[in-house]
Amino acid sequence: MKNTIDVLKDKLKETGFKITPQRRAIVEILLKNNHTHLSSEEIYDLVRVDCPEIGLATVYRTMQLLDEIGAISKLNLDDGCIRYEICLNKEDSHNHHHLICKKCGKIMEAKEDLLDSIESEIQKLYNFEILDHDVKFYGLCEDCK
Repeated sequence: MKNTIDVLKDKLKETGFKITPQRRAIVEILLKNNHTHLSSEEIYDLVRVDCPEIGLATVYRTMQLLDEIGAISKLNLDDGCIRYEICLNKEDSHNHHHLICKKCGKIMEAKEDLLDSIESEIQKLYNFEILDHDVKFYGLCEDCK
């Protein structure tokens, strides 16, 4: 089985791009922080530790490219910035929900999907093919409640 970097290399190659050292460094940060939902600025700060010559514009361009080739998912968690998570298999990203603490800002992933039956019903009723949905729950985490 291929590792994530190899899968990403293949995706980039299919679309005519190469995995540069900067792109590799960014992907490695995304992989190390897979459940953290980093913004471009946070990615930049982390990448600069090992790759001080990288510029913020390079991070922005790389995130845009990774989004275009379907290697990451963009998350708008209503906190004023776009956040990202690695997502090389789009089927795995479907039905991915987030729990957002209104006090400390902690973001947790809810892997369970209780909306499958609702989704099926909507598809039947409206003859509409649902490709994905986005659900965010706002409340207080265990530490803040």
